[in-house]
Amino acid sequence: MAGHAAPEHDYHLIDPSPWPLVASAACLVWCFGMVIYFAGLTPADSGTAFFFAKGAWPVLVGGTLFAAYSMLAWWKDVTAESRGGDHTPVVQIGLRYGMIMFIMQEAMFFVGWFWMFFELGLFHKARTEPVAGWDNPAVSNYAESYTGGLATVDPWHLPLMNTLILLLSGTTVTWAHHALIHNKRGEAKWGLFLTLVLGAAFTALQAIEYMELIAHKGTEPWLDTNTYGSIFIMATGFHGFHVLIGTVFLLVCYLRLLAGGFTPEKHFGFEAAAWYWHFVDVVWIFLFAFVYVLFRTGGTV
Repeated sequence: MAGHAAPEHDYHLIDPSPWPLVASAACLVWCFGMVIYFAGLTPADSGTAFFFAKGAWPVLVGGTLFAAYSMLAWWKDVTAESRGGDHTPVVQIGLRYGMIMFIMQEAMFFVGWFWMFFELGLFHKARTEPVAGWDNPAVSNYAESYTGGLATVDPWHLPLMNTLILLLSGTTVTWAHHALIHNKRGEAKWGLFLTLVLGAAFTALQAIEYMELIAHKGTEPWLDTNTYGSIFIMATGFHGFHVLIGTVFLLVCYLRLLAGGFTPEKHFGFEAAAWYWHFVDVVWIFLFAFVYVLFRTGGTV
């Protein structure tokens, strides 16, 4: 029986893979755990911690581990394809286009939050005027709190520190990238390691900031009673989640670099991680400039 002829093109036709289906199932379990966490299946017992009373932790943790396993196995196969020579220059162009489109769709999440923030921030006075058919308490609360002196987070302490940390991390990841291009693997390892440390520091400082906000929740009701608070938590929290994802992304690249992976000619995995990290940096600059500084009119938390 004659064998298959060698392909006469530069594209890589992958073998049947179970990971798209497995990853979809993992996302379903994880999302179900999140629904239980926020909504619950039974009323929470007042004498028990909220998280455990809702019964979410087995499903949520199981879904998270399931998703982590599917991603690890899927990306392991992709790495094996690259080492096997399947990632031709044409395939690498497709990977780059895919990463660019992924970053673009991630950016649109933040565009939505900034759109809402600017619309309400610039036209808050118009929202207080009576309009036929317009009755939105959330917008009214935002307008009242804004015009009365909105007390928000002081941008010149923890937020400023986090801004400097992310800007410095962008420098170190660029250093690591250029060092790898020039085959200076030692410098690349140090640059990537410092980026990981700075990423972890950013996450820790944001956790401290949120703890301070929760501690002052009783005296600063804007956190959960008006639109500004909703936008602030969603925008900064969603960005913090991206920083965590980017840190894991770079950690995998660091472990691969320690194991002898990546070459000056072929290192798209690391390049994609660097692109993602710079995207996270740019988003934070906009968040700091507008959400923390420009529209801040009142006291501090």
